[in-house]
Amino acid sequence: MHGVSLAPPGTGAPAPPSTPLPEPAASPTRTVRGRDPYIVAVVLFCAYAALSISRYLQLRTMSWDLGIFEQVIRAYAQLEAPVADLKGPGVNILGDHFSPVVALLAPAYRLFPTPVTLLVAQAALFALSAIPVTRVAARLLGRRPGVAIGVGYGLSWGVQRAVEFDFHEIAFAVPLIAFALEALLTGRRRAALCWALPLVLVKEDLGLTAAAIALVVAVRARRTAPRVVPDALAVAALAVVAAVLTFAFVIPAFNSGDTYDYWVKVEGGAGPLDGFDVKFRTLLWLLLPTAGLLALRSPLVLIALPTIGWRFLSSEDNYWGTAWHYNAVLMPIVTLALVDAIVRVCGGSRAWLRSYAHHLPAMVAAAALALTTSLPLSALAEPDTYRVRPEVRAAKRLLDSIPDDATVEANVGPISLLTSRCRVFWVGDTRGITPDYLALDNRTRWVGDPVAYAKRLHPRATYTVTGEVGGFLVLERARGAE
Repeated sequence: MHGVSLAPPGTGAPAPPSTPLPEPAASPTRTVRGRDPYIVAVVLFCAYAALSISRYLQLRTMSWDLGIFEQVIRAYAQLEAPVADLKGPGVNILGDHFSPVVALLAPAYRLFPTPVTLLVAQAALFALSAIPVTRVAARLLGRRPGVAIGVGYGLSWGVQRAVEFDFHEIAFAVPLIAFALEALLTGRRRAALCWALPLVLVKEDLGLTAAAIALVVAVRARRTAPRVVPDALAVAALAVVAAVLTFAFVIPAFNSGDTYDYWVKVEGGAGPLDGFDVKFRTLLWLLLPTAGLLALRSPLVLIALPTIGWRFLSSEDNYWGTAWHYNAVLMPIVTLALVDAIVRVCGGSRAWLRSYAHHLPAMVAAAALALTTSLPLSALAEPDTYRVRPEVRAAKRLLDSIPDDATVEANVGPISLLTSRCRVFWVGDTRGITPDYLALDNRTRWVGDPVAYAKRLHPRATYTVTGEVGGFLVLERARGAE
């Protein structure tokens, strides 16, 4: 199947399906066309990696997650339990979120023990997801629409926000979902199930997404491949059971409180109408610039419901909007629902809708390019992105003065420069441990008197300031102090 005709319709009659034409096996056109998804992916990888690494080098880490995941992957690389001291001394991360898939990065981290390894891996995973998206779009719609869809997907706001967020385990989910939906759209239903099932190892809630994929496979196979339906239903049931067991038993087993800490963020919510304006805007962002609303005509869009559901039912308003990394897993779903919808529309009788579908791939790519001017990747066009200011270099030298294997209490700024070689705790959460050093990002001057602040944190210890450069502070505990 080479795709449907996307030629602008001239009448209200249904557009006839295109007839596959034989091509020479080694034709130059086919060779170039086959390379398109990989070219798109390579360009995106370079862009994602450049943005992530430049932000790291400029000490612009957004959150403590990069440090948490480095602690976890460092432990895996040393064949130890995945303890993340930033979540609390000795806390096993499997009692917080169930994401054993990140252990796959342990061999690479063992060779290159730096947070840059995580950032490059995430860039590669996001770029990898563009291959199935571009490939299936080109197969079903044609080469140019396929490349346009791939570019629009790679530059989509949800993916860009996730790249900006430094690192998160959902980087593994994005390509798994993309490959699963590519297989589904090309009739490889059992392959789609195989790609979906590992989502249960990425994060606890993604078992429900895997189940949704399996149910869509079952619905689409009921007439053309009825033998696949029992397999799909079995995978859906297995994914749901895995998610329930993870929520109810696995995570509590590793949690010191014998519970799943994030229940409170759902139970405390006022309902789906709480923050309705923010949630409605998020839905518009998901469906309008990414898919021109046409994705609503495909059942694939239903696969997004588990993720949208838990986010919108939560009392945590950070889950509702378009910031952070929470929308990345929805991007391949919405984009490939759009591809499926275009195929459906081009076989219909409405001339205006076929004309709209014909132009939509180019419109989606144009919208993504236009929006990029105000999204994270726009920084790649700025010279300052490739420069590290002298005060930043000085701050790094100051943090380098902290010896290896020291215990350090830190906030966001210094964390990712220390977790590869020190035991790092979150500021104010050492739970009785008196660290050797305090390393603080004080660029906003939130700490007025550093010594007095250290005394409030650790009344029985004495700390002295050993350096202050570019808004970064390092305090060392006096010898003999507890």
